[in-house]
Amino acid sequence: MKILIVDDDISSGSAVAEFIEEQLGYKIKLCHSGDDALSCLKNDDYQMVISDMRMPGISGLDLLKRIKGLPSGSSIEVVIMTGFGDLESSLDALRNNAYDYLLKPVNVEELAILIERVAESIRLKAESCNYKENFENRISNDKKEESERINYYETTIRDITSVGKVGVFSDAMRAVVKMAEQFHEDRSVPVLIEGETGTGKEVMARLVHYGQESDMLQPFISINCSAISPSLFESELFGYDPGAFTGARKEGKIGKLELAQGGTLFLDEIGEMPLDMQPKLLRVLQQKEMYRVGGNKAISLDVRVIFATNRNLKQMVAEKTFRNDLYYRLNTGRLYIPPLRERKEAILSFTQVFLDQYSKKRGRRFRFISKAAKKILQEYDWPGNIRELKNSIERATLLFNDLELKPEHLRFLQAEDTDFVTSELALVPGKIVLPDDELDIEQLELEIVRKALKKFDNNKSKTADYLCITRSALRSRMNKL
Repeated sequence: MKILIVDDDISSGSAVAEFIEEQLGYKIKLCHSGDDALSCLKNDDYQMVISDMRMPGISGLDLLKRIKGLPSGSSIEVVIMTGFGDLESSLDALRNNAYDYLLKPVNVEELAILIERVAESIRLKAESCNYKENFENRISNDKKEESERINYYETTIRDITSVGKVGVFSDAMRAVVKMAEQFHEDRSVPVLIEGETGTGKEVMARLVHYGQESDMLQPFISINCSAISPSLFESELFGYDPGAFTGARKEGKIGKLELAQGGTLFLDEIGEMPLDMQPKLLRVLQQKEMYRVGGNKAISLDVRVIFATNRNLKQMVAEKTFRNDLYYRLNTGRLYIPPLRERKEAILSFTQVFLDQYSKKRGRRFRFISKAAKKILQEYDWPGNIRELKNSIERATLLFNDLELKPEHLRFLQAEDTDFVTSELALVPGKIVLPDDELDIEQLELEIVRKALKKFDNNKSKTADYLCITRSALRSRMNKL
């Protein structure tokens, strides 16, 4: 990728150019005016332009408009560098199809991440075009497979500038995505996302927040309710004033609700929220205001709140472990993500996505999925849903290197489908039956945890009690799953 840098400040432009060339390895051309930049673009091909906003003569915004008016302008990604006081001009640049903007002085880590995003986007566009142009001429025994690959690239390019790679490979998920985009338009509606572990609830929450926009600047603040101690929950959510309690910071603390002002607060695993916190959260949703712990001043809120859970909240209401008034308030905007086993038509498309992703990451040759491997993938139950599929393909690309994904690369899936024990008494202390071959004790432990979770419908408290371990110990094992 060739990058053109435009900056009238010679020292600033040279520093950025030197970093990109030496640390990232891309070819760089440095110009000090908009006129010089346009001359360079006429005489050579550049895939990316990084321009300062304020320059004598042609400004960064004017240069952006002229670049987009060139015959090849649509294929050139433009990034604007700007000072904090020029944020409004930066928004104008984004409205005129700038890829992104950077605040000066430039943070090299942000610069590197941004350039790699642009390079990835350009690579995917090129591969998509290549597959389309050569589709009829490719020698393939499975044209459907080629169509799936093209569809994958188009989907990835569409979403890479907003919330990441959202795989929409089934009618059920198309309906969910369409509804998420509708919820995006009305920030006043709380959204409840339900689905099993690993189905992609946070990805869908980000889609509700960002929509299909690439210029969304409002914050997205995430909290995992199961990871916060009940005694700290209120101060984490609402913050606190100075001296609110023993051990509080002298200057106080801003809570997650205030940090999300103008944007979105995402409360994951809402079923784990302490009961005494639920009426306080309900008041926030209804009154659009809050008080810090120890404070007496009402703080107005402009926050969209999105909730997610893998538990059956309706059943929890019946068991009186979740407040019914909060549940009915959350249920205003509901999204249900079906498990992967109920949308098997998406399995191969997701597999192709992950196979390409991890092959590129590890320099592997994997490109296709054999028919025998497809059969294994589609017949497996996927209790861990998309997360399990993703981890499985990552494991296959870590251990093997081939052109085709084959059954021998997926043997661990077939092993997971086979019980480690042969009778109901096999795990009773004093009567354990060990296999003749080697025994992976960590895998055995994780299999026990997985089956216990399934036994209690993912209820963590009951599962932890059944296994005689703490909830934190259970969470640790679930992270491994």
